[in-house]
Amino acid sequence: MTRLIEALLGRLPIGWLQLRHNRTRLIAAIAGVAFANLLVLMQLGFAFGLVRSVRLSYDQINADIIIAASDMNTMADASPVPRQRMFEALAVEGVAEATPLYYGKIDWKQPDGTIRTLDLFGIDPSARPFANAEVIAAQGELTLSDRAIIDRRTRNAPKEIFAGIDSGTPYTFEVKNRTLNVFRTFTIGGGFTADGYMIVSDQTFLKLFPQRAAGAPNFILLKLEPGARLAETAQRLRAVIPAYDSAVHTKEEIIRRDQAFQTTQRPVGVVFGFGVIIGIMVGIIIVYQVLSTDVADHIKEYATFKAIGYPNRFFLSIVFEEAVILGILGFVPGLIGSLGLYALVVRITGLPLEMTAGRALAVFVGSVIMCALSGAIATRRLNRANPAELF
Repeated sequence: MTRLIEALLGRLPIGWLQLRHNRTRLIAAIAGVAFANLLVLMQLGFAFGLVRSVRLSYDQINADIIIAASDMNTMADASPVPRQRMFEALAVEGVAEATPLYYGKIDWKQPDGTIRTLDLFGIDPSARPFANAEVIAAQGELTLSDRAIIDRRTRNAPKEIFAGIDSGTPYTFEVKNRTLNVFRTFTIGGGFTADGYMIVSDQTFLKLFPQRAAGAPNFILLKLEPGARLAETAQRLRAVIPAYDSAVHTKEEIIRRDQAFQTTQRPVGVVFGFGVIIGIMVGIIIVYQVLSTDVADHIKEYATFKAIGYPNRFFLSIVFEEAVILGILGFVPGLIGSLGLYALVVRITGLPLEMTAGRALAVFVGSVIMCALSGAIATRRLNRANPAELF
């Protein structure tokens, strides 16, 4: 290690030798930086998992443009829109197909008494509102009353239930005073607002929610004609669809709107953001304490070098050397620990957490910068003092 750093720096690695001299302090510093990196990586993982989970359900929808309520922020709080908007949209040049989509939530009571919350979609079985091949293959049977298909990745649900459904044994359960027969499964995965998804026909949906009207779906899904320009068609629709109760979004626009609201307005997104900030502050404080103590322990040696004529940048290079080493050595265990926790969280909760190379690289660079900042703060006394004052 010493020879490698010496080869990289082209001089004796004074910073590394000082760190290694007190192994207990070195181990404590590495553990502190690792903890800060672990905290930042976990908070970023949850934040990006939230963003990804928002996209999961939209990605399943087979639409180029989506009409939603004008006050809609997320899929979960989307108010109904008049079905009349569907017929107005069909009259617009460039629109080929339009279908309503109904949305609600139901509680699925497990055999052990626990409750799983499901996002429920009501669809027209004769249309193609979803792009999921498993949904398309099953939706013909949804024309029968009280039939349903369920997400096999529903969080914390008994796996044997889905295995039985896939083997041809329907699963029956009661919800909202009706008996639903689940005859097939599909795959999406749970998110932060629900444990999984279920799809029924629009007629079954209205029986489960008798207060809802057939003329008031939550979304209207539009497919464009081949060759139609997305932006131009959206503009024509906005000129026709009344803005006081409905809003026209491209699919990407509504996804970004939902993601932005979830991450900046909802408490869970704000908490993850503060978690990242706290992790950075923890790392800066820990590394500052270590480096400032190291500077204090070697103050006389630094004074001697300064009296001989060494410039301030020499001392900065030593402390920055220590800071970079701590940043690198602390990042590795933090990354390994976060990968293990990512896998554990995914296995237990089913949340879409995934470590990306870009995120790991960003946190690594941030870790080094964090440690370098701490080093710069720790050397302020040396930069301002006269050599005689240091003895």
